[in-house]
Amino acid sequence: MLDILASLVMLLTATFVFIYYTVWTLLMPFVDHDHPLHTFFPPRSWAIKIPVILILAGCAVVGSFLSVVMIRSGRKARAKAVGKKAT
Repeated sequence: MLDILASLVMLLTATFVFIYYTVWTLLMPFVDHDHPLHTFFPPRSWAIKIPVILILAGCAVVGSFLSVVMIRSGRKARAKAVGKKAT
């Protein structure tokens, strides 16, 4: 039951973010700049900066994870090779 609730929360969050970003990038340029609706959205330059920052951070996390896994598997293989030579 907890996994269904967690997936529902993730789905609703992703839907909200998608709709917010779509409105911000595709609809807000056609709204007057003095309209009060502009107070709910950051400046348009952040429409590019935020995804770029998220992609770079994601690549850094994935790259770090792969590096750690490769280092550990190399150590394990080296230890296994040394153990076979000893016997």
